[in-house]
Amino acid sequence: MPSPTHGKICYIELPTQNVARSADFYAKTFDWKIRTRGDGATAFDDITGYVSGAFVQNRPPASPGLLVYIMVDNAAEMLQTILANGGEITQPIGADHPEITARFKDPGGNVLGIYQEPMQPTPTK
Repeated sequence: MPSPTHGKICYIELPTQNVARSADFYAKTFDWKIRTRGDGATAFDDITGYVSGAFVQNRPPASPGLLVYIMVDNAAEMLQTILANGGEITQPIGADHPEITARFKDPGGNVLGIYQEPMQPTPTK
């Protein structure tokens, strides 16, 4: 039997030519914690603290290639936040109906997705 963490995404490398700009985008947009690793690289931890990664230079962004989705509470509001922080919307909400998803391009040129869990109906008495 596999361990509970077998198959879990734990680390992501995000290509960018401007590390500071990309770090600022993810910090402002998704509240990711930005930090400097011991080797001097700029790294990040997602809001849960379970997924970390680093910004890497001299590697082209995947478009879309491997597509990572970031869970959000409100997809419509997040699209506005993405735009306000320098991102570009590449696929609006509705293309994956009935799923609530959208895709965006970050300042480094990487295409990622956002996903909002559907609201569960309120039980009636």
